[in-house]
Amino acid sequence: MNWVYLLSFVTTCLAAAAKAPAPTGPTIADIQGPGFQSPLLGQTVHNVTGLVTAKGPNGFWIAGDKVADTRISTGVYVFSSTVLDQVAVGDKISLSARVTEYRSKTAPNDLFLTELELPGNITVLSQNNAVKPVVLGKDRSPPTESLTPLDAGPDGFLSVPNNQTQLEAVNPTLQPEYYGLDFWESLEGQLVQIKKPVALGFGNNFGDFWVRGDWKVTGQNSRGGLTLAFGMLSPGPIIQTGTDCGAPTSGNKNTLDANPEAIIIGSPLDKSKNPGVALGTTLEDFTGVVTYQFGFYYILPTTALAVKKAPKTDAVKPTSLKSKPKQDCSITFGDYNVRDMYEASLLYNLTPLLQIENLAPDSAHLPDIANHISQYLKTPDIVFVQEVQDNSGPTNDGTVSANVTLTNLVNAIAVASGVQYRFVDIAPVDGKDGGIPGGNIRQAYLYNPDKLELAPGSPVGGSLDAVSVVVPPNKVIKLNYNPGRIDPTNEAWNSSRKPLVAQWQTPKGQKLFTINLHLASKGGSSSTQGNARPPVNSPLAARTSQISLVSSFVESVLSADKNANIIVAGDFNEFTQTRALFKPLTDVLTDIDEAAGIDPVERYSYVFDQNSQQLDHAFISKALKKRSVAFDHIHINTWAPSLAERISDHDPSVGQVELC
Repeated sequence: MNWVYLLSFVTTCLAAAAKAPAPTGPTIADIQGPGFQSPLLGQTVHNVTGLVTAKGPNGFWIAGDKVADTRISTGVYVFSSTVLDQVAVGDKISLSARVTEYRSKTAPNDLFLTELELPGNITVLSQNNAVKPVVLGKDRSPPTESLTPLDAGPDGFLSVPNNQTQLEAVNPTLQPEYYGLDFWESLEGQLVQIKKPVALGFGNNFGDFWVRGDWKVTGQNSRGGLTLAFGMLSPGPIIQTGTDCGAPTSGNKNTLDANPEAIIIGSPLDKSKNPGVALGTTLEDFTGVVTYQFGFYYILPTTALAVKKAPKTDAVKPTSLKSKPKQDCSITFGDYNVRDMYEASLLYNLTPLLQIENLAPDSAHLPDIANHISQYLKTPDIVFVQEVQDNSGPTNDGTVSANVTLTNLVNAIAVASGVQYRFVDIAPVDGKDGGIPGGNIRQAYLYNPDKLELAPGSPVGGSLDAVSVVVPPNKVIKLNYNPGRIDPTNEAWNSSRKPLVAQWQTPKGQKLFTINLHLASKGGSSSTQGNARPPVNSPLAARTSQISLVSSFVESVLSADKNANIIVAGDFNEFTQTRALFKPLTDVLTDIDEAAGIDPVERYSYVFDQNSQQLDHAFISKALKKRSVAFDHIHINTWAPSLAERISDHDPSVGQVELC
């Protein structure tokens, strides 16, 4: 044997082995794949390499090499608190783990989060590597308008019927350039940076809040928020039916803009605390990881965000629409849901809890409501109010009358303005109109007797008396009850407020019909970023029936007098973009925002999640539309500098119409 040759051979082999790369397993891109769920689900994967980009209290995130396919995330969450001390941000590591899709058992409508669990065989390959985030707005930008192709129909996530399929069951191939959920899923687990963030509303109970960043947005309003509206501001994708992965067709003004370019910011990974924000607050640039929790895509910042500039606190201006002399045919009307929502802390629990307080005789916010009506609404001739409690407030003692509550309100307005309103309401049957048990919330009218009085000749209706139109021999129509309630025993109104109808008369004899609404609340609806597509809009069937009943009553008035002056206003608990629901009403009346030419992005009275949106509406009859019409949204609450300083979670509004 040639020992020299053998020694040379062994030496060469050992040198080659020393230079050989460590065994490699599937990449993070392989684990994530181009869909919502991992193609390697349930498998135990070995020798997965990645760079540690962030650490949290229960795990850490790793990133693999960049890939050209934008559908595929190259980041993933490693769930384990027991191995946290083995890795540091900037470490390049290899590990073995099992691929899972996590969803809380208590949240079956959530989407899954791809995770690696039970990590082992962790080897630190190198340390102190540079960690570079994906810069949103530069490296990648979210699409506008549409959430997912599974929201079939031009009304997007508000399409009817809803809850027709489940996104996770379909698991479509991602189209991140067109759809918001696809975009954020394509970044799941990755470290990202947001430049020039702007808050889209107040923080929630846990300090989480929505932002937009330095990228293209649609629907931006003057305060810096994003308004839920039809996509008339820029071309965008039409939402497709089915699961076809082809590119959507071009959008048009009838496509709903759901503002998918926004993202919610969660609790900082270092356990610091995010600042309080309001609509329009600008913040410093920040970095965080994309994840999914609590029904939404989130960015978890590495540390607390910092406020750069708070919005102006004196931006809200009083309406320019003022009541005119009593002989004038011009009528101003206000609309205000006077519910207060505030944060309090439970004893022995420091987690804030959102509390609701409807208007009661001793409500702390009653003087503020009176001041708003006086100073910002300029004491309209008639005010539609909702969520007025009975005289015992939330105490469940059988009380149904609200005369003390309303007397205290009109007296406070008189002190603030000198205008002494009268009021009218109909007490509900105890416990039958929804709201807090014992509160017996209802709608009411406040009216200035110098400008309007209830039209004479009809008795006041009771809680179960159905209002209808009467055509006497002189053909001057009136109501059988004034005020009255629309079909109050109809099951559509179960545990819901019945519409309050009234006929009014001016000193010169002009007539006006009003309908004050507070439709069934949205309780039970699902997340707009959840599994059910389109999302559950609860109780859609009840509100559809309620709108149909109101529309039928309006038609009965117009059948008796096609030139009748009619205003329908209040808290609809629904968006006009849910066109199938509103169609019976819009067939006979006109949205006053349209009649007054209000910019679509400024049509909002409520801020929830990422959207400035409108739940409070006013509709007018053709007779009013053809005359002079004006309307103001008074953003006294949505523009409040902090949640604590907000008086109601709804903005009031003021309109002006001509009766002759």
